[in-house]
Amino acid sequence: MGKVNWWLWTKMLVAGGGVIWGGPALVRYLQPTDEELFQKYNPELQKRSLERRYEREKEFDDFVVKLKEQAKSDKPIWILQAEEEKANATNMARQQKLAESLRLAEEVKARREAMRKEAGLPVDLGKQGK
Repeated sequence: MGKVNWWLWTKMLVAGGGVIWGGPALVRYLQPTDEELFQKYNPELQKRSLERRYEREKEFDDFVVKLKEQAKSDKPIWILQAEEEKANATNMARQQKLAESLRLAEEVKARREAMRKEAGLPVDLGKQGK
């Protein structure tokens, strides 16, 4: 085996340390904080951001709670999330059907009242107040 070039090894260790520790340190130094970014927003964006902050925090907290509950199960999380999305889609479809039927019922009621008015019959006042 030949002679070890200690100077080369020293330079490589210093350069490696510079990349490993210096790179992230440079990023941390240059990256603005959340407060600095917020101050750079125009006033309208600052107002909207503050208005939606509670809503976003609540959504995140709900997500974390669901994730913790799913982590307690023996099934993988991605399977549980897929099942939950499927259940939510079914519920949403059910709610949309219900909303559509309510809308159609209102249209039928409005048509019926219009027909009663055209025929000169009294409109049922008892049901209008409800």
